[in-house]
Amino acid sequence: MYKLIDTHAHLDELRNLDLMLEEAKKAGVIAIVAVGSNYQSNMKTLEISQQHRRFVYPALGLHPWELGNLGTFEIDKNLRFIEQNIASAVAVGEIGLDYDKRVLKVASKELQKEVLGRLLDIARKYAKPAIIHSRYAWKDALYLIQDIGVSKSVFHWFTGFSSVLRDIIDGGYFVSATPATEYHEEHRRAIKEAPLSRLLLETDCPVTYGREARYESQPADILRSIRAVSRLKEIAEATIAEQTTRNAIDFFSLDLDIVF
Repeated sequence: MYKLIDTHAHLDELRNLDLMLEEAKKAGVIAIVAVGSNYQSNMKTLEISQQHRRFVYPALGLHPWELGNLGTFEIDKNLRFIEQNIASAVAVGEIGLDYDKRVLKVASKELQKEVLGRLLDIARKYAKPAIIHSRYAWKDALYLIQDIGVSKSVFHWFTGFSSVLRDIIDGGYFVSATPATEYHEEHRRAIKEAPLSRLLLETDCPVTYGREARYESQPADILRSIRAVSRLKEIAEATIAEQTTRNAIDFFSLDLDIVF
């Protein structure tokens, strides 16, 4: 059995969480980075991590999708909570930019960049990695990360241009592979081009995947991620498992003592 780390899971959104965590352990998952997306999500994520110490590691964030529902007071409240609890978190995330037209109708580029800048300032100040959502905003997200000086960032579920991917890799940053590596052409291209030394695995559960047979994901579906990456890159699953797990332990500074 491989030793795997799901580096991006919305555990606060899972039904039957305890069952899902047991299934994950049976699949070889040794740790999960649980990401937050708003105030309530962050609180729940911290609670889950306290109940599952040294298995669930919390990240605290404010997702760009949430900004359309929040005024200045609520945004400030979210950021204060993140900073006040940053010592309990292994990363700041999920944060980022989303330039999909449906998101831009409720949260302008200017607002998104302002909030992301403030969140990246927290990551830099406390030397925490950033977990980045960057749909259709890859260049702007990378520019902000570099401009603010965040040393560790992962572009989760990356689907951007090859030129931006090269800049991400050259900057020492990471991308992560989801189960969509099985079929999503832009994601497949990015994962194929990314070096294994800059790759993490994730599920983004409970996202629904699949082109024909649709399914709601859970952390155990990290097996789909590794199998798809193995086929795509023509690298043995065992090699991918060891390298991506080492990458994740180093990237998030996880207190795991693993023998491969």
